[in-house]
Amino acid sequence: MISASPLPTSSAPRISTGIDGLDDILGGGLTPQRVYLIEGSPGSGKTTLGLQFLLDGARKGEHGLYITLSETTDELRAVAASHGWSLAELSLFELAGDADLDIDAQQSVFHPSEVELGETTRNVMNQVDQVKPARVVFDSLSEMRLLAQNPLRYRRQILALKQFFSSRACTVLLLDDKTASSDQHLHSIAHGVISLEQIAKEFGKERRRVNIIKMRGIRFRGGYHDYTLDTGGITMYPRLVAAEHASDFAPSVRSTGAAGLDRLLGGGLVRGTNTLIVGPSGIGKTTLSTRCLLAAIERGEKAAFYLFDEGLGTFFARSAAMGLELRAYAASGQLAIHHIDPAELAPGEFAQMLRDAVERQGVDFIVIDSLNAYLQAMPGEHFLTLQMHELLSYLNQKGVTTVLVLGQHGLIGEVRTDVDLSYLSDSTVLLRFFESNGRLRRAITVIKSRTADHALTIHEMQLGSDGVRIGEPLEGFDGVLTGLPSYRGATPMMVPTAHAGD
Repeated sequence: MISASPLPTSSAPRISTGIDGLDDILGGGLTPQRVYLIEGSPGSGKTTLGLQFLLDGARKGEHGLYITLSETTDELRAVAASHGWSLAELSLFELAGDADLDIDAQQSVFHPSEVELGETTRNVMNQVDQVKPARVVFDSLSEMRLLAQNPLRYRRQILALKQFFSSRACTVLLLDDKTASSDQHLHSIAHGVISLEQIAKEFGKERRRVNIIKMRGIRFRGGYHDYTLDTGGITMYPRLVAAEHASDFAPSVRSTGAAGLDRLLGGGLVRGTNTLIVGPSGIGKTTLSTRCLLAAIERGEKAAFYLFDEGLGTFFARSAAMGLELRAYAASGQLAIHHIDPAELAPGEFAQMLRDAVERQGVDFIVIDSLNAYLQAMPGEHFLTLQMHELLSYLNQKGVTTVLVLGQHGLIGEVRTDVDLSYLSDSTVLLRFFESNGRLRRAITVIKSRTADHALTIHEMQLGSDGVRIGEPLEGFDGVLTGLPSYRGATPMMVPTAHAGD
């Protein structure tokens, strides 16, 4: 995974969290020898994050200590084994015995300058003094909250632990499962607060996201960032900020592979721009975008196709029937075709896929088919157009030629679009069905181009075994784009070829 461009960092030393994406969000990692709060509901990945933090330290020769009040050491080892990790290099200390968790016992914890510390806290401190760890994970504070029995005593316990860990030069992660609705005591005491969220969707995979609520002394990338929890641990996807990825390239006009479409666009597709192909189902949007893709591959460019709507077998077979054979290029690696399941996708994960393709694999040409399914992957997203703006701006700044497919509702007459993204595109190609002499026909026109003087005429388009054919301007028709034109001239219709379809 390509990490985000790092934020400006301070001269203070940092240590890694063990998660590359989180380090980028934090502008380099954590300030060492501080106490941090990791809060999140059960299942959000707090334990996994803590283990990754300790294992990263172990790889660097730092001792790590995991103190658990809520899980047994056997459960911790089982969690680690599920990710393919070994905890042999870590020290595990379990505070789950009956005597330690006896609420009726004297468990008050006072500031070190006062009378004495409670048994639980003394056990923790003794273990730290024995192991002398550089990194500590304390799981979890909800147990300490119960032992303290009142907010004042609980705050004094946490302050006592914070000062103790500071005196031992430990970097500490305190895990909390948010059993208290709003615990501002912890937020004020901790050097930094990282909030993990798990959001259940009505259908499909749950979504997880992280938010840095507070981090003293360092700049970090604010807002929500998607992450996934899978075998191998947590992977975080820093929110894409296009302004951080400016690069120099020479814009150039490149053919679409269809001479008629090149004339409509004013020469072809321009490097570093995006083109939106809009039209109803079955009109030929995928075929037209595939024609552009194949032309780029034949020029030697590396391409990627993100297919949301149909299966790979159907896509390959239909493209071949149109004379657009792609299997050999996919086999050679020049073309990467990804079938995307929108029910399993987070927007940040998809953005990271595109970044990896551009920055790691050298992809020059990208097709996203279709935006409708991408939108369905993000129901309830209030800032969809902003996310899409950042994504397209990033691809443009990297010199990538992008083709976007957007389906519309309706076939003849009035058609509707789920969301209007045309203002984000550099060029917009509009496709429409229309009826003439008892036959259903296709029309194509370019309604927008920021980079060239495009044609303002409307043309008939045919799809067949010889690919995409574009006829003469439909000068004898009025109302073609409404689907119900009136004929007032002598424009000849194109002779149908072999099988045509979307």
